[in-house]
Amino acid sequence: MGNHHDEGRCENCIIRQLNALKTLSKQELKRISDSKVTKSVKKGDAIFEEGEKLNGVFCVRNGVSKLSKMSDNGKDQIVKIATKGEVLGQRSVITEEKTNLSAVALNDMEVCYIPKNYLQESISNNIAFTKAILIHMANDLKFADDVIVNMAQKTVRQRIAETLRYLEKNFGIDDDGYIAMTLTREDIANVVGTAKEACIRTLTSFKKEGWITTDKKRIKIEDDKALYRLIEDV
Repeated sequence: MGNHHDEGRCENCIIRQLNALKTLSKQELKRISDSKVTKSVKKGDAIFEEGEKLNGVFCVRNGVSKLSKMSDNGKDQIVKIATKGEVLGQRSVITEEKTNLSAVALNDMEVCYIPKNYLQESISNNIAFTKAILIHMANDLKFADDVIVNMAQKTVRQRIAETLRYLEKNFGIDDDGYIAMTLTREDIANVVGTAKEACIRTLTSFKKEGWITTDKKRIKIEDDKALYRLIEDV
C-alpha cells in the first residue's frame, strides 16, 4: 500500500475541495472511494458522448476537457472548458436523462468515475451535499445565461478577445509567455460560435494591431489593455 494508493482515495484527495464532494463525511467518502474507478483519457478521446445514458459521474483529477453540443447543422458549440475539480455528468445522473453534451479531452486527463448509486444515498441524506450540487448547477445556469447574452450582444472580435483573456486567466502562461492552454483555431471558433475562417481572420487582425503574437497554435497576449478596451467597447 504505497503513498500513491492513499492519495488516490477520495478522503485524501485534494481535488474534492474544489467541488460538492467536500461536504461529504469521511464515511461517505470512504464508500465512494471503494466504488470509484480512476481512468486515463488520452487527448482527443471522449469521456462521454452526447446522448449517452450515464450511470455515474466523472470527477476530473487532472487535465482539461471541452463540453460541447452538436448543433443541427453539424457544428460543434463548445459550452464550457472544464478543468481540475469539475464533476462531469451530474445533471444527467440526477435527472436520469441522457447527456445533452459531450466531453472530450483537450489534453491527457485523469478522471475518477463514481457510480451513481453511491452518490444517490448522499443526495437523499446529506443536506449539505444536496445544497452544494444545487449551487453548482445554479452557477452553471448563470454561466450559460452569460454565454447566451454574449453571443447576442458582442461581436466575433469581442468574443475572441474575451476567450483569449479567459484562457490566460484560467490556465496561465508558459515559460515563453504563451497561453498555457493551446486550443486549435477550430476550438476557439467553436467556443465563440463562429466559423473557423472568421476566427483566423480575427486573430490575424489582432496580430497586425500588435495585440497578440502567435507561434503555430500557441498564442501570446502582447497588449491585454487593448483586448480589454475592445471587449468593453471603450
